[in-house]
Amino acid sequence: MSAPPVVVIGGGAVGLCTAFYLRRQGMEVHVVDRGPVGGGSSRGNAGWVCLSHSAPVPAPGVVRYAVSSLGRPDSPLYVRPQATLAFARWLLMFRRSSTRQAFERGYAAVARFAEPAFDRYGELAAAGVDTTLTRPGLVHAFTSMEEATRFHRTQRAMTWAGYDVPADILTGRDLLDLDPALGGKVTAGYRVRGEGVLDPTAFVESLAAHLRKDGVGITEHAAVRGFRVRGGQVAALRMSEGDLDCSAVVVAAGSWSADLLRGLGMRMPLQAGKGYSFSVDLDPAPEHPLYLGDKHVAVSPIAGSTRIAGTMELSGNNRRLDWRRVVAIARASRDYLGPWYDTPDDLMALIRDPWVGGRPMLPDGLPVLDRVPGTPNAYAATGHGMLGITLAPASGRAMADYVATGQRPAELEPFRADRPPLRTTRR
Repeated sequence: MSAPPVVVIGGGAVGLCTAFYLRRQGMEVHVVDRGPVGGGSSRGNAGWVCLSHSAPVPAPGVVRYAVSSLGRPDSPLYVRPQATLAFARWLLMFRRSSTRQAFERGYAAVARFAEPAFDRYGELAAAGVDTTLTRPGLVHAFTSMEEATRFHRTQRAMTWAGYDVPADILTGRDLLDLDPALGGKVTAGYRVRGEGVLDPTAFVESLAAHLRKDGVGITEHAAVRGFRVRGGQVAALRMSEGDLDCSAVVVAAGSWSADLLRGLGMRMPLQAGKGYSFSVDLDPAPEHPLYLGDKHVAVSPIAGSTRIAGTMELSGNNRRLDWRRVVAIARASRDYLGPWYDTPDDLMALIRDPWVGGRPMLPDGLPVLDRVPGTPNAYAATGHGMLGITLAPASGRAMADYVATGQRPAELEPFRADRPPLRTTRR
């Protein structure tokens, strides 16, 4: 009788990449998801595979910016206060992680981990997965020279991580060569060569199809209700259709991971950082992914259309779409893309696929990639925030090595569950 499979909870990019590398280790693997494969944050994101945007969200000045967003739902970072002790604690830990020292330490950790991102995507492609990845470079556009200089300086300081930031910021007529879609009030910009973009939905669907062909079971629309633990280890997942036996479990369920891990006695301070996106046909359309720097908006050419994405909304783990946030993103983009619409009333007819999703956010902005304390065959792979697509293959490969050997890979040391300030412990 064969051993039960390793079960991965979560059918997004991180979970499926973990399943891919577990299967390459020769293990029996099963994936379960509470919705459809790729139905969470892996569906509507900007699709960037981007080494130069490895910075964690908590940074010097962010707390002051967040406080100024109170009562302003059009702000790129919007905090809607929640009357819970857990949220208050999360905000306190976020504040402690926003110092210059913590920011630089986190930036370096993620940048090192992200370095092999394109090699990992190459492994997926070589196995037959249609990653849809292209590498046109990432254009950074600014309406303020001051903001352009600040952002450029930060990125230049991290070029040891393997990305190519030009020495000079372009202004005037030279900006016209960066991308044909740029216009409006753009006054400064530069392109980081080699950065990538992919269609996240097509990528996840192709990866899932490859896994099924390779013998990995995938169960969709199946909520995990708890765990059956025997001898201090997880023996099965409790599901409405009955128990699913396992030899090990990897929780990679995005913003829902904390609820699941609580069933194993692990308290994780996870919040859903809601992001929004929509698609629109622009003329001229962008040829590169664009970072609209002053407004923190991402623009991506995806599947023959243009996806515009942005905002970080802390308002609880829900999928309520606030139309004001969509309008705010569209309004912000006009300063860079020109007047592609006249009034907010036009947006209903112009945009397609308005989307909102909860990105799993830990207060220090780094993921947790570790064993669950006190449960030797249970692992957590969550908290990737806005870097899920960039870090998914690297996370999947490292976690598969961890499960296969029982030894934490050295590259996962910064992403321990017990690192300060998280103190993710057993209750």
